[in-house]
Amino acid sequence: MLADPRLIVALDVPTAAEARALVARIDDAVSFYKVGLELFATEGMTLARELKAQGKQVFIDWKLHDIGATVEKAARALAGSGCDFLTVHGEPQVMASAVKGAAGAGLRILAVTVLTSLSDADLAEIGYGETAAALVERRVRQAIAAGAQGVISSPHEAAVARRIGGPGFLVVTPGVRPAGAAMNDQARAATPADALRAGASHLVVGRPITAADDPRAAALAIAAEMARL
Repeated sequence: MLADPRLIVALDVPTAAEARALVARIDDAVSFYKVGLELFATEGMTLARELKAQGKQVFIDWKLHDIGATVEKAARALAGSGCDFLTVHGEPQVMASAVKGAAGAGLRILAVTVLTSLSDADLAEIGYGETAAALVERRVRQAIAAGAQGVISSPHEAAVARRIGGPGFLVVTPGVRPAGAAMNDQARAATPADALRAGASHLVVGRPITAADDPRAAALAIAAEMARL
């Protein structure tokens, strides 16, 4: 098997047709895909179910954020999809409600700590009096208390999440860029090797694979780097 199950490819494209074409080009090099908000607005769940039917793992990256009752009902509905990961915002009520809604299913709840596009200066502008690292640490502890199975954090805070969460805790890191790749809108990025060394359990990679001339070869190159650790 060529695919590394720790590598999640972000299908951040406008249409399900484009996503299907990418999956076909990547072929056996990847077994785990992320379906985000852009596809959610069109055929996200249809695509998610298709991927599951093909034997892929699916990460629904919808970052649920609403009153507790609504989040609980949404998580319960999504738990029946067979998908593997679901993101919610890292607020105690939101996390606890999602965990309650997904109880008994295989859907694992991941709390978004601090978006990887945000710097300490961005957080200050929003009104937070903490650095990204301090806010991530607080939200990791709150996620554990709420019963979430893991968190989303940048590679820069993966070590903190791993130290607090322990060996079985999921630490899923977006903002992963191979050496020499463009950072795009990522403020706190790292290479695949650095992210894994820091404690990441899964890496989310988008444009370095999906925008490559040969997405399959790009995925295999990242998987090869991961396999060396």
